Amino acid sequence: MGEAAEVQVQIMGQEAREENSAEANVALQTKTPRIRKYMWWLQIAIYSFFVLSGQTVATLLGRLYFEKGGKSKWLATLVQLAGFPILLPLYCVSLPKSPRTSDSHTSQPSALVLLLLYVSLGILLAGDCMMYSVGLSYLPVSTYSLICATQLAFNAFFSFFLNSQKFTPFIVNSLVLLTTSSTLLVFQTGDSSDPKRVTKGKYIIGFLCTLCASAGSGLALSLIQLSFRKILKRETSTVILDLIIYQSLVATCVAMVGLFASGDWKSLSREMGDFELGKVSYLMILLWTAVGWAVFSVGLFGLIFEVSSLFSNVISILGLPIVPVLAVVFFHDKMDGVKVTAMLLGIWGFVSYMYQHYLDDSKAENTNVD
Repeated sequence: MGEAAEVQVQIMGQEAREENSAEANVALQTKTPRIRKYMWWLQIAIYSFFVLSGQTVATLLGRLYFEKGGKSKWLATLVQLAGFPILLPLYCVSLPKSPRTSDSHTSQPSALVLLLLYVSLGILLAGDCMMYSVGLSYLPVSTYSLICATQLAFNAFFSFFLNSQKFTPFIVNSLVLLTTSSTLLVFQTGDSSDPKRVTKGKYIIGFLCTLCASAGSGLALSLIQLSFRKILKRETSTVILDLIIYQSLVATCVAMVGLFASGDWKSLSREMGDFELGKVSYLMILLWTAVGWAVFSVGLFGLIFEVSSLFSNVISILGLPIVPVLAVVFFHDKMDGVKVTAMLLGIWGFVSYMYQHYLDDSKAENTNVD
């Protein structure tokens, strides 16, 4: 009788433990997707911080280089590109599959096709960086950063032809606002009381070069989206790393050729000696500019891998209000009514662009659920 009662108690205890274990497993399974979602958003926040901080610091230091006596456009271009080796250790890191990567076997492009892709994108990247350097050397950094925001408009324009992007009212609104924002800056020629201000001709050259560079960046992003869809057909970490590193390698080689072919390398020692902040500061500015762009590249890789190349571009443009404000603090740029209006129009255009993609993503999620 006692033994039977003891056995019954053991059975009841075992059933209770099994029930508690089952409830714990259900709770763990419920929490796991939520934890993964939080971790994903944390990763996106970190990558976005890398993009914004790296881009902001590198842009301000790039302007400081020209402000204090730097003259070589090719050296400034090379510094933007030469930090890509910081990405090489990522080949050794085992990353999870991107949520957009298909497990299905797809045909791989030939080596010749990949070579042509990397070389063409690398040359385009080098040209963009060179024009950005010219723009940064002639324009106030606040004006320069506001013009760079037109990259979104150019990306939408080229995506209309290359990636079949639809021109919705929000996209059209964004195009109009960003175009108007840049047009207002044409009438800014600098503070007449500033002895270091450039001539009107150089201002226009800087404006046009920055605008053309933004157009080139918009075209490059549209081509990258097209390449992922038509040529690469995968967005694994290795494929994305190959694309970023090989095009950066080609662009770096182009910048090196330009540096020596132009003869700029001959005057670098004299330029270092004449630099207003001294030789050590000269080297530190170049070094930390390269590090800033390298940090930007790490964040860019993460955003492309986790979300998309388009999202990475949008995050980089999110720094639009940051650089002009810091330029007022560190370079004493004047934020008059025209610049403030241009900045507000640019932010409005950015929000309109982002809202359209929010609607597109929501529609895509609802379609997948159905």
